[in-house]
Amino acid sequence: MDTSANLPAQDDPAQNLAERLLSEMPIYVIGASIMALCIGLLLSQGISPSVSGVIENARIFGMFVLILVAFDAAWQLNRNRPKSPTAFLKERYTAKPLLNVIFCGLPMMAIAIIALPFFSKMKSAIPLFNDYTWDQTFIEWDQAIFFGYDAWQVMQPVLGFPIVTAFLAFLYHIWFLLLYPGVMFFAFYKLDSKLRRQFFMTYMLSWSLIGGAMATWLASVGPVFLDPMLGNGHFNAQMDYLNAANEQIPIMTLRVQGLLLEWHGASSSGLGSGITAMPSMHCAIAFIYWLAVRHIHKGWGMFFGAFFIITWISSVHLAYHYAVDGLVSMIAVIGIWWAAGRVIAAWDSFVERQATLRTNTVPAE
Repeated sequence: MDTSANLPAQDDPAQNLAERLLSEMPIYVIGASIMALCIGLLLSQGISPSVSGVIENARIFGMFVLILVAFDAAWQLNRNRPKSPTAFLKERYTAKPLLNVIFCGLPMMAIAIIALPFFSKMKSAIPLFNDYTWDQTFIEWDQAIFFGYDAWQVMQPVLGFPIVTAFLAFLYHIWFLLLYPGVMFFAFYKLDSKLRRQFFMTYMLSWSLIGGAMATWLASVGPVFLDPMLGNGHFNAQMDYLNAANEQIPIMTLRVQGLLLEWHGASSSGLGSGITAMPSMHCAIAFIYWLAVRHIHKGWGMFFGAFFIITWISSVHLAYHYAVDGLVSMIAVIGIWWAAGRVIAAWDSFVERQATLRTNTVPAE
């Protein structure tokens, strides 16, 4: 891996930040443009954007910062056993290299904090732009793949045990960590600059193109909401199993599904609200992490590859998604990842040409 573009080791934070901002400029421009588009679309439907979602998102990020700092402090104190814990921690957390890393990573964090709530609000506004009409098509696609059966029926002999279902529901919630500690890792950890930027550009475009544009175009509610929202009882047997399993051991996703249905009925547009099945953002985000992490560490890459597969299987078993939802997400992410890499390469080439031009036009002394 190219380490020449790691977080800067220079002593001038302002210069480091300027260089980082320049290299990441396409992400800021694209992110701001998409956010402006979201705001415009919401305003066209009489929805006034608010900062409440941004504040809530910042609060969640802040909570994870405190948790990670507390964990790191406890780990370092136990490892080093300093005579003065206070002086040791003060020196560790006020060290100039660390402050430089934080300083340079904050703009990307700001984009993640500000943009995600607007994407979430767009998700909850899907019924304003399109009706949920695609579910029957996706049911038929799944049955075409699984020889006339629904995907969950094929999985049921292996996964249809309450303890297994409860464990998969727990893992499905663990995905939440990818949106917060995971994003912080890519913002602040010493990584190849191209990989970091490709990750964030893919991340932003996936939320907007997959979770926004495609979800609106292919509006569907998914198996769990098919009966309560559309009056189609095709997956009642699956829901009967999940509810019966919940009586033996809590299935975490059932409570969340109930909340989503309640928020939908109340026309809530807060962070994390909104109902849509195709494509699956759970699968999309998990797949993005596999694409990125495999370039950082082989072992962790294998872990995230397995996590993506488990997330995909769980999304079907827990009645959130059709199997084709994850398949479409994966294909879309591959295309976005490829395009993001090309945009970054083109930007770097442009910046390099401009730097060379400036150098060649500076008069010799």
